[in-house]
Amino acid sequence: MSDPDSILSAGSAMAQRLERCVNGVVIGQAAAVRLLIIAVFARGHVMLQGDVGVGKTTLLRALARGLGGGFSRIEGSVDLMPNDLLYHAYIDRDGRPAIEPGPLTRAGDSLAVFFFNEINRARPQVHALLLRAMAERSVQAFNREVPLPLLQVFADRNRLEREETFEIASAARDRFMMEITVDAPSAEADRRALVFDPRFHDSDALLAQVPEGVAPIGALPALSQAIQARVHCAPALQDYVLRLWDATAAPQRHGLRLDERIPGLDVAGLMLAGASPRGMSQLLRAARVAAWLDGRLHVTPEDLRSVFAPVIAHRLCLQPVHELRRGDIVPLLIDELMARVPVP
Repeated sequence: MSDPDSILSAGSAMAQRLERCVNGVVIGQAAAVRLLIIAVFARGHVMLQGDVGVGKTTLLRALARGLGGGFSRIEGSVDLMPNDLLYHAYIDRDGRPAIEPGPLTRAGDSLAVFFFNEINRARPQVHALLLRAMAERSVQAFNREVPLPLLQVFADRNRLEREETFEIASAARDRFMMEITVDAPSAEADRRALVFDPRFHDSDALLAQVPEGVAPIGALPALSQAIQARVHCAPALQDYVLRLWDATAAPQRHGLRLDERIPGLDVAGLMLAGASPRGMSQLLRAARVAAWLDGRLHVTPEDLRSVFAPVIAHRLCLQPVHELRRGDIVPLLIDELMARVPVP
């Protein structure tokens, strides 16, 4: 099936099944699941944000099972070394040294979802290796290149502790298509089910309810390419994207103001750097997938606005004096961008 329209038609039903299956076992996370589905079909890596125990690992395992590819996970720690991602050295039962593949190489070219838990506990050298794997979808190990054509990386950060953590560099953050927040469900029915329904207490049994390969991972590269080729973005929308891009770097030129909500904050001295070209191109990739999931072959302003914060917010670089207040400033800045930059 090489015709793009046929690929898109079959892929749409496939994406809907995957979303339904994941939402069936991870309750109260419909918004996060939709963003994850967009990232998967746009072939983008994701930074997850959320407290401990809100279901991030279960969510990713359900996604990997639905994709039918390999799932691997590693825990960040201060003593983790780059080679720990590639191989595991140990002493076997005969007392001899032995080496086995590590979490990035164990599943070979079938690895679909790689989850790096608490990535900011790992040293920058580990981040560097991961960045290469993300960018090139391959790594060097065992004196050869190990291809990872289906790889999508998901990572989360420890937000509560500062000791023995390493800030994620802006270049590293820019490699992630989205930063998605996974919070505990707010609806009382969902909270009651998570606490009192035994079905949600056994994650392995829960995940077994997701059919394997409901959206075969091997079909994603061609499907993603077809989405990007066939979903149209009109010239007026392109101009809107360029205005948004300029506003991320120079908000004062577009009349943005934050001093009414954060007294004394002058946007003219706020930004160190706006969104990158990579970030803006990934915004368009995500918006095209959002349009396709809604059954359209053209992007609307609402498609762009629905993915703007997850795609762009983590890429904005504030002046160092403002970085400690990033959590307060950036959401307000995004709100102002959405309100002030004229929509076509």
